[in-house]
Amino acid sequence: MFPKPYSAIWAAIASALGNHLWQLTLLVAALALATTPQGRAQSAQAAGAPMPTFEVTSIRLNRSGDLRAGALFHPGRFTARAATINLVIALAYNVYPLKIFGGPSWITSERYDIQAKESDGMAEELRNFPPEKVGEKQALLLQSLLAERFGLKVSHQTKELPVYALVVAKGGPKFHEAKPDYKGPDLPWGPGQFTLRNSPMATLVAVMSNQMGRMVIDQTGLKGNYDFTVQWRKDQTISGMPREPVGGVQGPDAAPLDSFGPSFFTALQEQLGLKLESTKAPVDVIVIDHIEKPSEN
Repeated sequence: MFPKPYSAIWAAIASALGNHLWQLTLLVAALALATTPQGRAQSAQAAGAPMPTFEVTSIRLNRSGDLRAGALFHPGRFTARAATINLVIALAYNVYPLKIFGGPSWITSERYDIQAKESDGMAEELRNFPPEKVGEKQALLLQSLLAERFGLKVSHQTKELPVYALVVAKGGPKFHEAKPDYKGPDLPWGPGQFTLRNSPMATLVAVMSNQMGRMVIDQTGLKGNYDFTVQWRKDQTISGMPREPVGGVQGPDAAPLDSFGPSFFTALQEQLGLKLESTKAPVDVIVIDHIEKPSEN
């Protein structure tokens, strides 16, 4: 399971993967980018210190056609199934997938199965790490794997990009601070709705960012943990695009999606008292300078 700082990244990654129910394990597994510095800090390593590496790795091209992708750290190992390398890079550098630029088309089209095992010494070391440091070490392990097996080289740049600014609408927020004894967060998710509990604003913008097709920047000034529920047209995604049925085919026994109701933009303002404003902002991004397909083993 990912430590808490990595959860919002995987919320975004799960959203990028699609609407398959299996992928909700990634959303529930991890939800809170706010507590962690992003890419540049996560790739930092003490000068002269060797990068940690996995003891054994296996990488194979997934040819099954099954798009139910997933990736998780377990005690002593990392596994990915049908994952694009673009998404593994996102996890390794703790950035949203839409903040990765460059590279050949296969990094988003081809899918890989990855099995990587830590040495017994590394696994024991991680067990003794404070929780907030475990994710940093796991990120470095993935960076080493990508460098060794894919020849990955990246650089950091700042780009002026279209973004959505999330602001408080006129009349103020219409949600409440979470009860301090609630353990959450959780993410009941379905067509035209989601619920977040005991979550910071950073979690909300993480869930929205990839679905919107651009970064969402929190400009609400709200610092607490809150409960959010949003409901909008079931036949639309957050971005307003038509929703595709699971598996790409609507079964004959499936209930039709409701074409009535507000858009997500309208629901956000009416139900939460928040508003999305289109603007531009400097964004720290990852640029792929070099990558190559790995030999399978």
